[in-house]
Amino acid sequence: MESINDFMPNSNDWNNERLQTLKQLYPDWFTNEGNLNIDEIKKAVNPELVNETERYEFRWFGKSQAKRNAFTPSNATLVFDEDRSVNPSNSENLIIEGENLEVLKLLSGSYREKIKCIYIDPPYNTGKDFVYSDNFTQDKKAYWEDAEYIENGVKITTNSETDGRYHSNWLNMMYSRLLIARQLLKEDGVIFISIDDNEVHHLRKLCDEVFGEENFVAEFIWKSRQNKDNRATTGASIDHEYIICYIKNSENKALKGSERKTEQYSNPDNDYRGDWASGNMVGLLPENLRPNCHYDLIDPKTNINYGKPKMGWRYDKNTMNRLIEENRIIWPNSIEGRPRRKVFLNELSDNFTGVTSIIGKNIYTKDGTKELNDLFDFKAFDFPKPSNLIKELLNQVTNDNDIVLDFFSGSGSTGSAIFQMNNEAQNNLKYILIQIPEAIDEKSEAFKAGYKKISDITIERNKRVVENLIKEKKSKQPDLFTGDKKEDALQGLGFKVFKLQKSNFPRVDFAPDPEKTEAENVELLKTYIANKEAQLVNAFNKSELLTEILLKNGYNLNYKLGLQTQFASNEVQLASDGEKETLICLDVVINADTVDYFKTNTDKKFICLERALDTTKKYNLKHYLGDKFNAF
Repeated sequence: MESINDFMPNSNDWNNERLQTLKQLYPDWFTNEGNLNIDEIKKAVNPELVNETERYEFRWFGKSQAKRNAFTPSNATLVFDEDRSVNPSNSENLIIEGENLEVLKLLSGSYREKIKCIYIDPPYNTGKDFVYSDNFTQDKKAYWEDAEYIENGVKITTNSETDGRYHSNWLNMMYSRLLIARQLLKEDGVIFISIDDNEVHHLRKLCDEVFGEENFVAEFIWKSRQNKDNRATTGASIDHEYIICYIKNSENKALKGSERKTEQYSNPDNDYRGDWASGNMVGLLPENLRPNCHYDLIDPKTNINYGKPKMGWRYDKNTMNRLIEENRIIWPNSIEGRPRRKVFLNELSDNFTGVTSIIGKNIYTKDGTKELNDLFDFKAFDFPKPSNLIKELLNQVTNDNDIVLDFFSGSGSTGSAIFQMNNEAQNNLKYILIQIPEAIDEKSEAFKAGYKKISDITIERNKRVVENLIKEKKSKQPDLFTGDKKEDALQGLGFKVFKLQKSNFPRVDFAPDPEKTEAENVELLKTYIANKEAQLVNAFNKSELLTEILLKNGYNLNYKLGLQTQFASNEVQLASDGEKETLICLDVVINADTVDYFKTNTDKKFICLERALDTTKKYNLKHYLGDKFNAF
């Protein structure tokens, strides 16, 4: 029963608004029914505060630890690899060789809410795939701290079905990475995930938790196999895969759709409202479910009674009478005909219709294999995704200058697709590809051809695609590659390579000696700190350290540097990434005249090494610049 309160105007429900904001930021804090789970908030503060209880939720072994892994800060860094980069000054594309969870953490500051689309093709968990291990503890050396691994690749064991935690291992890998990846998406950002029958049911539930059930867009079906699989033991040839799609915020439209065909619209009766097409008015429900739409329809001018279809009409009597009065009904001459309505082109909300959930028509896995084999002249990778499939997806969501992320990049199909799209439409889409340096099987053709890691294939493929595009461009317009025009002709045709490595800042692992007094341990700590600082100053690579500091201060990896000549006694650079800028100096001593400069010049931020300052200089810089000063 309605109460009088239902008709009373209410003030803004601030509590509900705060809950919705929380849900938008942290959907994993809410239950499957949409209620705030207080235990998840407690876990974020201190996991030991929570005693697990049974409720309706998606649970598996290691879930809580996987979430902690996601939000534990990384102590690694990214190092520019100029030798393996291609035309780095002409492109903002990035290929990052490294374990993807650590890399995503490092990117989460500078690329938060900057990514328009994520496409990933993760391991399908067929029993032959590897699953990443995230158990990098202090007493277990992370692979990126081992030069041999960096050079020859990481040997990763498969996730066998005989493992009692077969599905849990896969879910733990995906959960932590998707939690961080969501932070990188724009509010209208979209993620596509390729998967097959092995884990599609688990992936849907996992994504409902990470992205929110209300942000599900579609489960696309791709007919990946052209011919039947006669090896199928069940008697069914599985010829398709899935591509799961979610949007970060469902208030935005996820997909562009298919362009509406307008040739069917015309204006044969010179209607003042313009071109129209006829639309069906037959209903969708039987009379017992929608009785108000089951009635005889009569033309008021001719009195012809057209009766009613078995499923009734699409509109109730009041709506139908309005359509008749507005002359929107097309009446057949014969009683056997069926009335239809005029649908006017200028009244449609947009020029696009929904895209079909069956995608990749006439695009098969074998096309991806042939595409790669044509580049390498040997089998370089197993089951690479066809670039045309990825292009079809990206065309639904991206616009010029958007950034696309692929953190299971494999052979680099996403990069290849984007180069092709830019070439075809003269756009400037940019990509970030992440691939762990997984060791290639020594029996494979790729290894015999000299490739040690899958990331080598990723980089080499994109290099060859760029070379082919430049070659094609030169053959058509050779004059573009002469003089000053060359830089413009190469724009976007390249990429920067970065490698995941240990931080330039020495890790603090000092432990007091229980056999010594407190005073003795204090002296030991002072000596330890002095040695670590000396190690930093004497051994660091200035360029690598600068990248790490800027990255961890939220600057993207395409920053530009400019030497500031107004500083006479220190080398000070102006670093800018197109959105923000800072002055930065990595000299081991900041001189007094540099400090004095900031007495009257307080408009820019300033970053330097803490060890380069004595107490007075540090105080003065803090006094002059306030929060704009950062001693690292």
